[in-house]
Amino acid sequence: MKKSHDNISPLDSRYASKIEDTRTIFSEANLIKVRFDLEIDWLLFLCKKLPSNFPTLSETSVNKILKFKKNFDDKSVVAVKKIESKTNHDVKAVEYYIRDYFLTDKILAKYIHLIHFGLTSEDLNSLSYAVILKAGINEHLNNLKSLQSVLSKKSKQWSSIPLLARTHGQPASPSTLGKEFKVFYSRINRQINQIKAIKPMAKWSGATGNFHTFNIVDASIDWPKFCGNFIKQCGIEQNLLTTQIEPHDWIAETCHNMSRINNILIDLNQDIWMYITNDLFKLKLLKDEVGSSTMPHKVNPIDFENSEGNLGIANSLLEFFANKLQKSRMQRDLSDSTVLRNVGLGFGYSALAISSLNKGLGKLSPNKEKLLSELDQNWEVLTEAVQTVMRYEGIPDAYEQLKELSRGSSIQKNDYIKFIKNLDITSESKDKLLILTPALYIGLAKSLSKL
Repeated sequence: MKKSHDNISPLDSRYASKIEDTRTIFSEANLIKVRFDLEIDWLLFLCKKLPSNFPTLSETSVNKILKFKKNFDDKSVVAVKKIESKTNHDVKAVEYYIRDYFLTDKILAKYIHLIHFGLTSEDLNSLSYAVILKAGINEHLNNLKSLQSVLSKKSKQWSSIPLLARTHGQPASPSTLGKEFKVFYSRINRQINQIKAIKPMAKWSGATGNFHTFNIVDASIDWPKFCGNFIKQCGIEQNLLTTQIEPHDWIAETCHNMSRINNILIDLNQDIWMYITNDLFKLKLLKDEVGSSTMPHKVNPIDFENSEGNLGIANSLLEFFANKLQKSRMQRDLSDSTVLRNVGLGFGYSALAISSLNKGLGKLSPNKEKLLSELDQNWEVLTEAVQTVMRYEGIPDAYEQLKELSRGSSIQKNDYIKFIKNLDITSESKDKLLILTPALYIGLAKSLSKL
């Protein structure tokens, strides 16, 4: 018997419980179920919407079909897979599974010819993947919403905690922890708005996208509109101009968007990792957690490291999907089929990374003593404020004077005060600069963190 620890992917073993909803959405079982549901819905749609072309189903027969649809479960999936082992065709296996059920009823047996009517396999795949990806995107947005909630809370909670900023790794004009976290919140939010604007698309137009099978049946029917209405009831937008496949451009857009979000999260993980390394954050201890197998003192930033690693895996997959899925030789080749089966992995590793990041954020505690100490050791960051006031007062060589005082060297508090007192500026400006400290020189960071 196969065991969970025999799975090749850690998403299905070690990390399975952390991404259960995402795994369910992108599982093969769900793909089979969605295909099954759509086949049933299409048959019902034909009989209901075109009674002059297709035999009407009685209320009793409709209810039997709906009950059959509702009762689709794991045993049904196994039955479909058993059929597929003979047909070597997954879509045809779903069609035969429905056929076998219809054959058990004298009335429904008369409707077997309408199962998968007018369709090519790619119609069903196109709409099925659109439905699944739409659900996956919504779950991804829910995960991001939970992360955004944490980032928003931290940015407000830490809005007044000063932080020595670093540009090029060197001390720079101070900020606050809250403001720096709000930057990431804002960046992610922009990408969320973009991913929400992407419209999942599908085609339902036959072998090469020209509605051949429908038009030959009855050319008087507006088949593009009719099929579009069916797609619309599934919450998906119709792509009217396609080859045999819907060209997957919207999937590529989704992957690119997710990759950009993941890059932002990698940036966040790396920044936090460096803050922890510099002792600006403490990590809350978990009693039973082990930091090192040989060094008992260690409390490692493993959640941020795991998140970074999984984001890298996710991006490798997502960027490949985006690059591959937009390309298909002539009216189609089958190389996209095996790729689409794996698209859930990009979502899975992204979900896992967000879960780890959220966990890590929950362990962070600002080391206020260290933060203030670091600021107090870098009074030279106030030279920006001083030279700006000097310029404002009309001193032409302000930058040069401060450069001579501070470039490449550290300034102590007393050096700073002495320099200010000797400046030829108004007493009002002197007073403003004399009460200034690195911890107070945060500009509008506090208010920006609350936007």
